[in-house]
Amino acid sequence: MTIAELTGIDVPTGLLIGGEWGGGRGGSTFPVLDPATEEPVTEVADGTVEDALAAVEAAHAALPGWAATPPRQRSEILRRAFELMTERAESLARLMSLENGKSLRDARGEAAYAAEFFRWYAEEAVRIEGTLMRAPSGANRIVTMRQPIGVSVLVTPWNFPAAMATRKIGPALAAGCTVVLKPAGETPLTALAIAQILSEAGVPGGVVNVLTSRKSGATVSAMLNDPRVRKLSFTGSTEVGRILLREAAETVVSCSMELGGNAPFIIFEDADIDAAVEGALIAKMRNGGEACTAANRFYVHEAVADQFSRAFAARLDRMVVGPGLDEATDVGPLVNEPTRTKVAEAVESATADGGTVVTGGRAPERRGYYYQPTVIDQVPAGAGILGTEIFGPVAPVVRFTAEADAINWANDTEFGLVSYVYTRDLSRGLRVSEALEAGMVGLNRGLVSDPAAPFGGVKQSGIGREGAHEGLLEFTETKYIATNW
Repeated sequence: MTIAELTGIDVPTGLLIGGEWGGGRGGSTFPVLDPATEEPVTEVADGTVEDALAAVEAAHAALPGWAATPPRQRSEILRRAFELMTERAESLARLMSLENGKSLRDARGEAAYAAEFFRWYAEEAVRIEGTLMRAPSGANRIVTMRQPIGVSVLVTPWNFPAAMATRKIGPALAAGCTVVLKPAGETPLTALAIAQILSEAGVPGGVVNVLTSRKSGATVSAMLNDPRVRKLSFTGSTEVGRILLREAAETVVSCSMELGGNAPFIIFEDADIDAAVEGALIAKMRNGGEACTAANRFYVHEAVADQFSRAFAARLDRMVVGPGLDEATDVGPLVNEPTRTKVAEAVESATADGGTVVTGGRAPERRGYYYQPTVIDQVPAGAGILGTEIFGPVAPVVRFTAEADAINWANDTEFGLVSYVYTRDLSRGLRVSEALEAGMVGLNRGLVSDPAAPFGGVKQSGIGREGAHEGLLEFTETKYIATNW
């Protein structure tokens, strides 16, 4: 079956540069695989360094006109994009399930979440404020204004191909910037479909350019070394983020980095265990565990550890593993074979360190990159799996008795994106939330993501924030004017 037959949407497969769809200068393509079958579903253009620089040129040429476009006009275009995404949410969800493998339930949730970024930044586009004050000496006035930072390179991952694109495109366009979007090679189709929607919504040619390419390192490096590029917004691994930060330093490009996570999920003895299980199901199993916000380490008080492990394993046992496009599926395949291999190795490591598999712990014997939802109890506090971003449906459980130990173990990582805490004691919940080294905390909640909230981490989980008003400011520069009247 064709993509249109499977999803209900026709998706362009070329590059979008300067408002024109094309095959790229190299003339080559690369396949997009269905993780459920391991078979290609289509091929897309394989952009070259020359294509990347052409996209920068197009964005640079479109920048003056877009920056001068009245905020209300930019706002209305983003609002129209939200409406179009909402109308086509089911087709976009099916497209994500096809190329990413995630269940339709997860994909539908992402389609709605992704569209909300366009609505939120349609509202924020008209709220770019400046300040006016008198200098303390009385000699002059201090006027500040926010101006678009300029041509922005947006690099997005495969795990949330729609939301990571709109979370970057929305604020960039609202601020008056032009962009080159470089989506992950595993999931380029969703990015291309969103670009098509933006064009239909009225985004002028050259304001949004899309470069699909397997040559990620070379193409992104070329753009970072082009003096016309003034912003990099990257979501991906900390390892790649470090490389890009070093490259960006050469031309002093402003960087927003949303990097890896290693989220602790702490359950105290007074927690509502039924609520904790449901929260854990969201925090661990949303997107099959392939999320930087996924609960990665479960620290459970000894008094309730048996109850939690049994109940959580029972919930995972009831989850249906299958193709993402199957309505009955709860957990789709992982995105590719290297990801599944890494997950399997993490489980083997945990059991070698003394952990006990309560449920799962294996890949089913079927075609596709599947792995069974897994709970591993009695994992020692120093086990290697606790230092690994698992990126799969595996929950290692560590038992604790002292609050201080739970906090210290939770903070014992180079990452600090998100943490989760379950307790009925609000005083303790807030105390622990303040003590955790994380940019975000879910207190008695397994979901923290919201377009109106500042998303981001501390330590090596990133720099800057996405979403909220802060996300808009990431794409602006402050200009100060000293004047008298």
